[in-house]
Amino acid sequence: MKIGMFTSGYQRNPLEHCFQDARRFGYDFIELWGGRPHAYAPDLKAGEIEDVKRLIEQYEMPVLGYTPEHNAYPYNFMIGSELQRRDAVAYLKLCLDMAKELGADYMLVSPAHAGYQADYEEIWSRMEKTIRELGEHAEKKEVKLVVETLTPYESNAFKSANDAAELFKRIDSPYVVGMCDLVPPYVQHESIMAYLDKLGDKMYHFHIIDGEQGTDSHIVPGEGSIPLKELFMELKEAGYQGTATLELVTGYINEPRLYARRAVSQARAYMKEAGF
Repeated sequence: MKIGMFTSGYQRNPLEHCFQDARRFGYDFIELWGGRPHAYAPDLKAGEIEDVKRLIEQYEMPVLGYTPEHNAYPYNFMIGSELQRRDAVAYLKLCLDMAKELGADYMLVSPAHAGYQADYEEIWSRMEKTIRELGEHAEKKEVKLVVETLTPYESNAFKSANDAAELFKRIDSPYVVGMCDLVPPYVQHESIMAYLDKLGDKMYHFHIIDGEQGTDSHIVPGEGSIPLKELFMELKEAGYQGTATLELVTGYINEPRLYARRAVSQARAYMKEAGF
């Protein structure tokens, strides 16, 4: 199983630090956060993508995943007028274009909060329409569109393995696939391993991280309450062959280099014990 670094927590550092550290600490790839100052898609389109390509080549560290900033201000395709939804879709199509140019295997999206007035019919109609449009563009670009479930602290639209399975019943595309961030199922008392059973061959990626009940905080592996050692053993026994990113996000933004080193060191120890 290949282990990636998510770069969001480095946003107060130069992007080069991410590539330096991914290589130094033993990560296999980068999941590139698509926000300023590092890799915002319009900036990449305007020429800054060449800087990222230089880092990929210099440090021999591929960008397998691209995760644009899109479930907060100013982009959230689940809320607002149709004009605003179309604007978010146009932005995410540009993000797919940039993911392709970076050589990424996948781009990640997560349906965020649809607002307190939206009912289930409105939520699912909007989500299905949007993911279908993005999936069609992803297929043209030959980039997988990975759709991520969120915690109830973040979304009222897409939160569980059942939600993901329902989406894939509605949208049957080889380029629209799913994933599991460990925190959403954990804080909802849902089975993490059920994602493998319910999504089957649509289960494409993991965000592996530790967590605590009652919060969506993403914690360094081994420092929360999720039984990660046993989880790695189960993933090994289940024959999981996909990728995983250690998603520290911004909880350690003051010292991302220290915690990125600790995170991969502890994850590798669990993997070794599990036989990966």
